[in-house]
Amino acid sequence: MGLLDQIDGPRDLRDLDDQQLRELAGEIRTFLVDRVSKTGGHLGPNLGVVELTLAIHRIFDSPHDRIVFDTGHQAYVHKMLTGRADEFTKLRQQGGLSGYPSQAESAHDIVENSHASTSLSYADGLAKAYVIKGEDRHVVAVVGDGALTGGMTWEALNNIAAAKNSKLVIVVNDNGRSYTSTVGGLAEHLASLRTDPRYEQVLADVRSRLQRTKLVGPPLYDVLHAIKKGLKDALAPQGMFEDLGLKYVGPVDGHDEPAVEQALQLAKNFGGPVIVHVLTKKGLGYPPAEKHDEDNLHSVGGAFDPETGELLASAATIWTDVFREELVALGAERDDIVAVTAAMLYPTGLYGFAAAFPERTFDVGIAEQHAVTCAAGMALAGMHPVVAIYATFLNRAFDQVLMDAALHRCGITLVLDRAGVTGDDGPSHNGMWDMSFLQVVPGLRLAAPRDGARLREQLRQAVDVDDAPTVLRVPKGAVQPDLEALERVGSYDVMARSGDSDVLIVAVGPMVATCLDVAQRLRAQGIGVTVVDPLWVKPVSPDLVALTEAHRLVVSVEDNGRVGGCGGALAQAMSDAGVQRPTMVFGIPQRFLEQGKRAVILEEIGLTAQPLAREITARVAALDGADTAEHKAADSA
Repeated sequence: MGLLDQIDGPRDLRDLDDQQLRELAGEIRTFLVDRVSKTGGHLGPNLGVVELTLAIHRIFDSPHDRIVFDTGHQAYVHKMLTGRADEFTKLRQQGGLSGYPSQAESAHDIVENSHASTSLSYADGLAKAYVIKGEDRHVVAVVGDGALTGGMTWEALNNIAAAKNSKLVIVVNDNGRSYTSTVGGLAEHLASLRTDPRYEQVLADVRSRLQRTKLVGPPLYDVLHAIKKGLKDALAPQGMFEDLGLKYVGPVDGHDEPAVEQALQLAKNFGGPVIVHVLTKKGLGYPPAEKHDEDNLHSVGGAFDPETGELLASAATIWTDVFREELVALGAERDDIVAVTAAMLYPTGLYGFAAAFPERTFDVGIAEQHAVTCAAGMALAGMHPVVAIYATFLNRAFDQVLMDAALHRCGITLVLDRAGVTGDDGPSHNGMWDMSFLQVVPGLRLAAPRDGARLREQLRQAVDVDDAPTVLRVPKGAVQPDLEALERVGSYDVMARSGDSDVLIVAVGPMVATCLDVAQRLRAQGIGVTVVDPLWVKPVSPDLVALTEAHRLVVSVEDNGRVGGCGGALAQAMSDAGVQRPTMVFGIPQRFLEQGKRAVILEEIGLTAQPLAREITARVAALDGADTAEHKAADSA
């Protein structure tokens, strides 16, 4: 039996000696590679925080002391140390272990965060509440993996500095990367500290001192503090953290577990807000991750060969690839196109544009608000920015889209990757909100391509708009074969037409293929059906509204929340035009979806062909029954 098998909770770590802790760290890394190789998941970040997480759980008493992980994908080791190692066989699978902290799983998880740059605000609130309630509890916020590039962390730091009596320890996990290499002035500042040889000398000196004593008394702390303060003044006058009024400890080698413990103990004893600056290496201990230049195997999409780190599944063309190729082609044709992303250069496919046009590519870090307004500024100066981020992360920049881009009629194009049901990463990553909140933005145009050919076509149309924001939403995963229309009528494509004008199905984006299957099922029931792809779903085209008048029942199907989405906008447009037709709006229910494969989730929420056809058939039957009753009443009169 290994040491990991003997860990049922954090208190089991207390009696381990240094050698046992090193052995346990090795077992944890082996366990991570083995389990994640079968399920996929966030590998690189967790390999980098093994010793750090061990130290946190040895110094602090979770769950009495609260631990908040900023980018929650780095909490795998925390889960293992809090009694959940046996559940990793179903990591990120339906009904299994979440890839992020989860209140339902453990009392050790308080914040289910998986969007970055939020932990310090949570922690500030927790610490202040404990002071008010007179509870002697520490709060540890683990921030890093790029989260310090987000503006919200600095808003929080500004307030934390004023809370002198809150027992808040901020652990800056400085691995030099977020999803990929962290960018910006702050990142460069931390990199200068991390790479300066004088700091390495100090770290070595401090480490040797700490190893010669079991208890760090005031004299040794004074030496450590004086060395650090003098060196920091020489390297970076007016050090950023202490200028905010926050006590600073570090930098500490994040893979030297005793050294991290010593630093955390100092911070714990201080009694006020303290920052502990820890240097780690993403992917440490697993050669394929260490050598992976792109992102140190930040997130592995599925099962992989543990020997090589290579995915086992054959590589299919994904939606992101199509966008990447077309944007590079557009960049070669037009020198006014620039690319902007928020720490998502590789996941969104912008790396291709960056390789071809580095001077026209801007990664602003985990700062979606800045990305949108910066793009608006570029548009005001005559460029056409293409901003590529995940659909779920655009939630954070709604005000910037509304007031900074749309109000000023800025020609920017937002390409939202991972739109719709994404599945494995759970409720925070499903892109199910964008087509609802974007409906309220005046002048904005929104498209949901049904296939790769439409993505290329609509991207080109989008970047030709210079007086309003345009948005393209792109699903996750393999792109389906191109679906050719029967004909294009005005602003929409007719995808299928048969029989009488019973049902009009307005299919949005990737739901077109599903709706074609629905149409076949309806035809088999003798129901006439027309399926159209509206192409640009905002604004609703008058052509489409006119088409609804020719059908008895109007059905909309979208991979977005039902409330306020495309179906709701279509119904409103019909009402405004005086068109009175029964409507059915199908979409994602307004609840947070549990993790699971996309196909399974779509089946659960009724967005697959069979349940859709069944409900539409029942509605048609009800209409037929109402018509029959009306005719009988008329005849008897």
